Amino acid sequence: MKNRLPRSRKENKVVVKTLVVGPLATNCYIVSDQATGETCLIDPGSDPSRIKEVLRKDGLKAKFIINTHGHGDHIAANGAFGIPIYIHRLDSDFLDNPDKNLSRMFFFGIKSPKASRLLEDGERIGLGNIEFEVIHTPGHTPGSISLKVDDVVFTGDALFAGSIGRTDFDYGDESLLIKSINARLLTLSDDTVIYPGHGEPSTIGKEKNSNPFLI
Repeated sequence: MKNRLPRSRKENKVVVKTLVVGPLATNCYIVSDQATGETCLIDPGSDPSRIKEVLRKDGLKAKFIINTHGHGDHIAANGAFGIPIYIHRLDSDFLDNPDKNLSRMFFFGIKSPKASRLLEDGERIGLGNIEFEVIHTPGHTPGSISLKVDDVVFTGDALFAGSIGRTDFDYGDESLLIKSINARLLTLSDDTVIYPGHGEPSTIGKEKNSNPFLI
């Protein structure tokens, strides 16, 4: 699958740029505070040279990485930037374990540097004048998180446009994932924009009303 060109969107003070990276077409998000230009990366899963080139062209310098979970297609480029890595405590041991992060299954053997900060549900992560809220949404992995900032939520591989994350891998739990989505994501405002780990954006209202896995 060819990598698509970056897409940009402004949500209030939040600037979101999407790069589709790697063989599994993972969404890597470059997120910036519009006022200060402070920037972070969400799920740099591959193609670090492309990510760096976009940062360079936009005059941005990423301060830290947030992984929504520990699978290899979301963490593979973590070590290319030399910046702190944040991940939920329950997925921290996925980072350097190719069996847990599933990369051995695809013959890559990915090992990320260890996390600098282990996240918990309800934590706040500041970036310039904006702030991410950590929402624990387990089921795809034990430590899967979503990240809400203003009227945007980055859902990783929990909730997609028209679908939900896989739970047939080790450490997956379908009933827990459905519970997480219903209790932690579908309770957000209907106009909240979803930026998932794969595929196109959506909204909470659209998924609440039309996602066949949730009806």
